[in-house]
Amino acid sequence: MKLKNIVTSPYQWHEYLSLMKINSNKILLVFLCIYCISASSCSKQYHNALFKSELPINIDTIKTIHVINDKGAANEKYRIKANDALSIRNIQDDSFLSASSGTKADVVNIFRVEDDGTVILPVINAVSVIGLTRKEASDKIQSLYKKNLLKDPIIELTVLNLKVTLIGEFGSQGNFLLEKENTSLIDILGMAGGISARANPKTLKIIRGDRSDPEIIYVNLRNIRSLASPKLILQNNDILYIEPLPIYNTSERLQTISIVLQPILLIISSALILINFTK
Repeated sequence: MKLKNIVTSPYQWHEYLSLMKINSNKILLVFLCIYCISASSCSKQYHNALFKSELPINIDTIKTIHVINDKGAANEKYRIKANDALSIRNIQDDSFLSASSGTKADVVNIFRVEDDGTVILPVINAVSVIGLTRKEASDKIQSLYKKNLLKDPIIELTVLNLKVTLIGEFGSQGNFLLEKENTSLIDILGMAGGISARANPKTLKIIRGDRSDPEIIYVNLRNIRSLASPKLILQNNDILYIEPLPIYNTSERLQTISIVLQPILLIISSALILINFTK
């Protein structure tokens, strides 16, 4: 039988393999070896990782933090912009703003900053807050209420649309509000319930700023000195992402390889069985 002939039966397969001096049972062994080699060579990089970026050094060598595309010192405290949603309440008498704004006392009172930079408040009407920090705005509103109506008011102001997004191996994922000035990474981790048992604490990254040219901050959570970095004061629209440990990367890669190889191994096994029966 010539090798160029088309193989159309298990017997011809057996004859073909004999001519090639290949033991059919060795084929299965070869495929099993390929499977094991593929499994053992799984990369430490999580193959389903999001937000991949060029990293000039190995993550495992990062002692504290490593910054890619460093934009310098952190920005100043957030300054109020048009269309911001503000929660404003008088701690001394929370019912005042609630009743005046037509809401219940236990409901957050939301006042939106108009296009002209003002916010419309009960009694004192339009107050310009654009360009002010949260503290500057609350002090201004507090002063106006004290002058016009209330005795010793204590105004609390929160910008409700300031948030960071947590994705990956955290205790919980989603959007988390930056309710106070200088909210740190630890503050947010506490709100999210920490990191999960699957998380690799060396792979946390913070994606910050312009999405087309972001600053990327890698954080090694195993080292307590990482927490001293001013880079870990979070900013509006930061994205925080953390990958699973390598053992989970390997497990998921093995599942993927198994899905691909199982049909091939099944076909080969069936062919070898038929060959043995036709000898």
